Amino acid sequence: MTFASTLAPFLDPVAIAIVGGGTVVATILRTPARDLVRGVVALKVVGRTPFGAGSLVMQVEALSRITSRHGVMQLDRSVIADPDVAAAMARIVDGADGDIVRTLVDELRIARFERQRAAAEMWAAAAEFAPAMGMVGTLIGLVRLFTSMTDPSAIGSAMAIAVLATLYGALIGNLVCLPVAARLKRLARAECVERGRLVEPLARLATREAPRAAATTVAAA
Repeated sequence: MTFASTLAPFLDPVAIAIVGGGTVVATILRTPARDLVRGVVALKVVGRTPFGAGSLVMQVEALSRITSRHGVMQLDRSVIADPDVAAAMARIVDGADGDIVRTLVDELRIARFERQRAAAEMWAAAAEFAPAMGMVGTLIGLVRLFTSMTDPSAIGSAMAIAVLATLYGALIGNLVCLPVAARLKRLARAECVERGRLVEPLARLATREAPRAAATTVAAA
């Protein structure tokens, strides 16, 4: 007996359409469009290791050493890939003090966490809907079963829908959507905590460079 023949009794296109389609439609109706896009895009990070800010902290320290020797304007020539650090450095070049930079980095960190949490909540919602759609499919199958009692050939297909819809709902909700949501939440929390390590080094750099940046701006004027 081949694997395909073993799996065949567990495949029912009607049950799949009811559970899969119902879950997708319910999730779309509940979730804002931008969060839907974020939820789908977030799938590419599910397998990644948790974010670590160590390399960014080292980069900030290296930039701090550069500015102490050559001035804050050297930051304009530095290549900074991380958008949060780049935004903070731009404000430091403009003469922002430590409190302003600290507030900026915290706001960017929290905004990033909220976007990531919204993506995770989309998958959590799908995990709630899938078993419910499975019960809907079961009810539909039972209705077809009761209305086909006089046709023995239709009883089997109706019973398959009733049983397999519940199975699909449980599998989609508990083996796909719920693990994805949990993983995304863990990654979001880890990144939020790690990015907190960047706040003080950037704030210290801003505090040290603010008078020099102001003096450079006045001289340029």
